[in-house]
Amino acid sequence: MDWKTLTSLGRFKDIVMVLLRYGFDDLVDRLNIPGTKFMRKKSPIDQPLNTFERIRYACEELGPTFVKFGQMASLRPDLVPPPLIDELGKLQDDVAPVDMSQINEVIEQSTGKPLKETFSVFDVTPVAAASISQVHRGVLTADGRIASVKVQRPGIRTKMRTDLDILAILAEQLHERVEELSSFDLPNLVRLIKKTLLRELDFRSEAKHMKIARTYAGEAADVYIPEVYEAYCSEHLLVMEFIQGTKLKDFKRESIADPESLARQGLGAAIDQILKHGFFHADPHPGNILITQDGHMCLIDWGMTGRLSERDRHQLIGLLQAVLEKDGEAMVHTLLRIGHAEAVVDQRGLERDLLYILDLHYSVPIQDINIGHLLMAITDLLRTYRLRLPPDLVIMTKALVAAEGTARLIYPELDAVSEAKAHISKLAAKRYTPESVLRRLRFTVAQLFSLQKEIPSRLESLLGKADRNELTLGFRHENLSGLINTLENVASRVTFGIIIAAMIVGSSMIITTGVRPLLFGFPALGVIGYLFSGLMGIWLLINIIRKRKY
Repeated sequence: MDWKTLTSLGRFKDIVMVLLRYGFDDLVDRLNIPGTKFMRKKSPIDQPLNTFERIRYACEELGPTFVKFGQMASLRPDLVPPPLIDELGKLQDDVAPVDMSQINEVIEQSTGKPLKETFSVFDVTPVAAASISQVHRGVLTADGRIASVKVQRPGIRTKMRTDLDILAILAEQLHERVEELSSFDLPNLVRLIKKTLLRELDFRSEAKHMKIARTYAGEAADVYIPEVYEAYCSEHLLVMEFIQGTKLKDFKRESIADPESLARQGLGAAIDQILKHGFFHADPHPGNILITQDGHMCLIDWGMTGRLSERDRHQLIGLLQAVLEKDGEAMVHTLLRIGHAEAVVDQRGLERDLLYILDLHYSVPIQDINIGHLLMAITDLLRTYRLRLPPDLVIMTKALVAAEGTARLIYPELDAVSEAKAHISKLAAKRYTPESVLRRLRFTVAQLFSLQKEIPSRLESLLGKADRNELTLGFRHENLSGLINTLENVASRVTFGIIIAAMIVGSSMIITTGVRPLLFGFPALGVIGYLFSGLMGIWLLINIIRKRKY
């Protein structure tokens, strides 16, 4: 779809009319959209609103796609300014329910059976109705289990695709024509959210997310995740365990027996999801949390999730430790390793600004320190230094903000810093257990062995290219003896290093067996292996320092 075709669409004209009603005449003028003279005659809103409030109200008036888009954009503090994030977080997703005849049609198309064959009882009145779907209570005919039945609104996928295509082209035009918006990279924002939103429209993805979360949480989870009844799920239908409870946003704090314990459990579960499992709910706000009749938390609506690799989690633990300990140098070092610098970063300036933010947030009593707001301020600062974090790390920041906000809603006096420190210290300690160290060492040794195998063939290929005059390094080199000696030296040291690593791994394995004879209470062979490894390592280090070749 090109710009000319787009401007002729009726839906596009509706969007432009709403923009004009909310005072975005300047943007419309810069886009040079034809036929807007008549649209301007429509009465504008007469409420005194700031720019960010006008954006929120415009999104709500434009319907489901723009509401969901705004909600997802509020999860990206690296791309969206904080005042707009606050406003987009207020977007309302409550809509009138769809007629039961349409819901019945979706269910029967998804299951391939009449409604009564799947559900012996099905409540016509929905438990909840939102822009993408609505939820009903039903009883499964097969086994009598009570279920929550999430049904996608008919035709919503087609409508959202059209709106998202319009948004994508509109973002490109705004990026090119409105200089003030170019730094926000609107095309990239729309592209990322479009991908996430279309994935959320497939309810099979949400079913998988819930199954993964339940597996990680285990039986003794502080926060409960409903069981999914996979046999009944499809692209447009999600059937899961029905949880009797009240949404946290509607819950009275006085009715919770032990609010402090519940708040600590909720925050701890969020930290574990992020740092221990690397799979987390991206938006744990009060509307997505139920308080069950026995006083436990239940996390629902798993459409949006985030994932972190083991390496990301290790780096993130280091970053959070540096934040909690006010170590500016360690923060800069970790951020440069995690992020992608779009320009040369002034490291001294970044450290100075980070310490200023830390001083600002740590100047209040410890129980009043808001970790989420602190992380958001750091994310906002990184944008000014053009240091971009991976998307899932940014989503993690917003998820932690929501989790902390939810915990404080339950128990405002919560000491979130001490709670976070305790969890992070425990997870950090696990990085250095013998099992973790041995696992990482095995991986490193495997990489070294792989490299050692590749070196001869690569050397042969390199020398072959040199013999055929195909080796170019920006200059012609007639004598390669020095280069060959250097490469041979490197290969020798790598091989020597592999031998040392192998001895350490072997000794570690022997130590864990407990075989006799013992020396200092440990298997003698393992202890001797460690001693030889240490001596060889010291010799290699001295050799490197002497020759000043690193």
